[in-house]
Amino acid sequence: MKLQHKVCVLTGGGAGIGRCLAGTFLREGARVYLIDKEIPDCELYQPSSGIKWFRGDIARQQTLDEFADWVLEQESGIDILVNNACLMNGGILSDCSYEDFLYVQQVGVAAPYWLTKRFKPYFRKGASIVNLSSTRAFQSQPDTESYTAAKGGITALTHALAVSLGGIARVNSIAPGWIETARFHEGTAVPAYTQADLEQHPSRRVGEPEDIARAVLFLCDERNSFINGTNLTIDGGMSKLMVYHNDCGWQLETE
Repeated sequence: MKLQHKVCVLTGGGAGIGRCLAGTFLREGARVYLIDKEIPDCELYQPSSGIKWFRGDIARQQTLDEFADWVLEQESGIDILVNNACLMNGGILSDCSYEDFLYVQQVGVAAPYWLTKRFKPYFRKGASIVNLSSTRAFQSQPDTESYTAAKGGITALTHALAVSLGGIARVNSIAPGWIETARFHEGTAVPAYTQADLEQHPSRRVGEPEDIARAVLFLCDERNSFINGTNLTIDGGMSKLMVYHNDCGWQLETE
């Protein structure tokens, strides 16, 4: 029970990595408070589980303030804040409007900033903030500008906050690569990858949400308090793989 008596606040906890994190925090003994636009009707989020959830859109400042007030009505201090929520909304090659682009930045960058500001007076000694970045902050596929910009923003915000919050809270980020989250969604979602998808990774597999959850626990452990303002890439080595046409079977297909 590594997080016994700790208070953990999590955004985007309804599905995917966020749902895995919520369950991990709970099993480690934490009191978990999460927010998402949709909270699934599953065992993890039943009142008997102990997780407390708040339904709302964190792109809105009013929602963030209501959520922060709700947490602070129940807790006098915060030990862990994980800013996980974000979304993809296309980019310059698709129908991503100004408002669509801005919305992703509000969820992925402005909301983490504002929640950190709201909770700043309440962080307990040894508090830790973990922001979920992405390898897309450093490399891109076409038509991903809204998401990529948000992940670049949260990565830079991480080291800025780490400096400003020295002595108050440590701030680090994690940049996942391919994480297969099908098990943490509702319905009949199945893993969508091929054998080639596995073998392209130097680790010879795609990631699982538990890979990220273990890293979050590591960064929140007070024994690792000298890790601050850094970004931890967890991608099976893919971002270190040099790719050229006709190299190791890679081919560029052109029209």
